[in-house]
Amino acid sequence: MKKISILFFVVVLSLSCDDNKRYITNLTVFQAELNSEFKDVTLSPLKNEDRLKFNSLEFYNYDSLYLVQAKFRKLNNELVFKMKTTTERLPEYVKYGEIKFKINGNFYELNLYQNQELIEKEGYENYLFLPFMDDTNGVSSYSGGRYIDLEIPTDSLISIDFNNAYNPYCAYNEKYSCPIVPRENYLNIKINAGVKSFKKID
Repeated sequence: MKKISILFFVVVLSLSCDDNKRYITNLTVFQAELNSEFKDVTLSPLKNEDRLKFNSLEFYNYDSLYLVQAKFRKLNNELVFKMKTTTERLPEYVKYGEIKFKINGNFYELNLYQNQELIEKEGYENYLFLPFMDDTNGVSSYSGGRYIDLEIPTDSLISIDFNNAYNPYCAYNEKYSCPIVPRENYLNIKINAGVKSFKKID
């Protein structure tokens, strides 16, 4: 659920220059890979009965409005804290940095977090966690908010693609323990991008 291909990234950037061509209706690399994961019995978070009926997650159309260049500020001397989850599990995180970005002329801020256990695993040394909530939650997107996977930037700018926002696994199966989005990571805007709420097929 992490990365979008460079080729697709270039296409989106070119479309963002033309307001009349903001939307992409075919599945993106991220969306196709996510669907593939959900169909795979060894990877899928779906309950078995839901996986057997599964065809595709429901996504908002890819919209370049929600691909933003954010100003990144690393935080120093932050204390490790235990992030609340949907179970009694309390994983340790650090508030790693802050981002500030603009959508439709308005500025927004979010915090980025770093899981202290995960960064010890190979391949995740630079992993950052962006949980957020917005005004689509409980309407067209999952009520508990969504996540975005990121990597530590090399300078003061970082690309945030809300089209790659995905649901916590507990949106599909209550057996999972999912971090609860911190209150300060609420956006008072509708982020019509990424994965929508999951609807079971009867």
